[in-house]
Amino acid sequence: MTDAAAFDRLYDVAIIGGGINGAGIARDAAGRGLSVVLLDQGDFGGATSSASTKLIHGGLRYLEFYAFGLVRKALAEREVLLDIAPHLTWPLSFVLPHSAEQRPLWMLRAGTLLYDNLARRREVPGSARIDLRNDRAGRALKPEFTRAFRYWDGWVDDARLVIANLQDAAAKGALVLPRTPVLRAEPGKDHWWLQLSDGRTLRARRIVNAAGPWAGDVATRVLGRNDAPALKLVQGSHIVTRRVHLGRDAFMFQQPDGRIIFVIPYERDFSLIGTTERTIEEPGAVGISEAETDYLLAAANRYLARPLTHDDVVHRYAGVRPLVLEAGKGDRETTRDYRIVEHDGLPAMTIVGGKITTYRVLAEDVLRRIAPRTKAWTATAPLPGGDIERLKGESGQAAFKRWLAHLVASNGDYDPKLVKRLAITLGSATEGLLAAGLGANLGDNIYGPFEAEVDHYARHEWATTSEDVLWRRTKLGLHIGNAGKARVAAFFGETITLGEEVPVTHRFATPGV
Repeated sequence: MTDAAAFDRLYDVAIIGGGINGAGIARDAAGRGLSVVLLDQGDFGGATSSASTKLIHGGLRYLEFYAFGLVRKALAEREVLLDIAPHLTWPLSFVLPHSAEQRPLWMLRAGTLLYDNLARRREVPGSARIDLRNDRAGRALKPEFTRAFRYWDGWVDDARLVIANLQDAAAKGALVLPRTPVLRAEPGKDHWWLQLSDGRTLRARRIVNAAGPWAGDVATRVLGRNDAPALKLVQGSHIVTRRVHLGRDAFMFQQPDGRIIFVIPYERDFSLIGTTERTIEEPGAVGISEAETDYLLAAANRYLARPLTHDDVVHRYAGVRPLVLEAGKGDRETTRDYRIVEHDGLPAMTIVGGKITTYRVLAEDVLRRIAPRTKAWTATAPLPGGDIERLKGESGQAAFKRWLAHLVASNGDYDPKLVKRLAITLGSATEGLLAAGLGANLGDNIYGPFEAEVDHYARHEWATTSEDVLWRRTKLGLHIGNAGKARVAAFFGETITLGEEVPVTHRFATPGV
């Protein structure tokens, strides 16, 4: 379709917001035969959806707030995502040490047993009590911690999950437009006129406002409505440090204030620690504070045998979670479930709240409302990159492991670590990239990025800046120095002075509208 034809078309649905919820809705709708256009003011997944704790989980801690329905739904989705996106997700074990001054041992065991049985498990094992004096995980902890539970959840590359959904949406005919703000939407007799910042217009029968932290602003400024539910904007901040232990376990640490933090193996060489919960007034105010950094270090050091210092922090980031405002509830008690608001008298809806884990069921809920005669399909359809041939009865995770072993063995000219890095980034597309040749290494170690790889992100994944590549399409910004960053920047026509310091704080504050 030509550019002119794309803008002359009357779309069934226009989606404002290219985070995980908008991307999931676009994929589902396009797969049901609807004509779809999706727009985002910034890069896709450039805000909340790339600043999460990178987990697909039910939320063990939500059980104490009796959110059984949300936990059950999220646990069921954990299994779905592990199956349809095996290159971007994998099971992850968590060690929950028992601390005498925190929740009692019986409560922790009751919680993990309930967590095991709220939904069917296929990809992850059940929980177990462990003796830290005889378990490898105990080496990372102070000797006074001797008892713990090991339970399982899942890991996800959040930003790449957004891209995979959008790639599938585009393959099914959706028009996806990054860096294209919507200034105003005017209702007509049977469709909306969307006025874009570049002077162009689009027409759509229905609008879905999936702008995350900016949903309220879009409802009032773009749609002209004041009936969207109030949001509570909660900043979640994370730090990335030297790796705290060599095992594969993540840790869940209880804190004296009742909160918990995660310490997660991250990008081979590091640990990801988060998150805080701090209410902010507007999305543009996001940014990790020194107080939050201090809190996360102290929270981890309450348990770690080898304490972390500020010198161990190599990267920091913060994102905003748009929670449904619930009067009288604190940040921890506020629901993480979503709410869909249909604007009276107009073919438009606003989505607020939600978790990355439940984005797909949110999309199904939206489609049940706007296209009730169509059939749900995304629960069993692999995402791009996860479309790997499976043996009879084989799960997505098992198929990916088998495929990856073959990929490494059949590409002996490449370092196995590089092949694996590309595979868990691009999935099945890695085969074609390796076969055609990667070209020049723009980085300063074996991991790249490589010229052909960056070209792929630009041509097929809407990357237009070095930040898109180094921090969202990949996390190679953690692994390469200023010289490598300058070469990637030069690919996009940007300039970085080699002598300047690259800031350790990376803020994801791009508006998602």
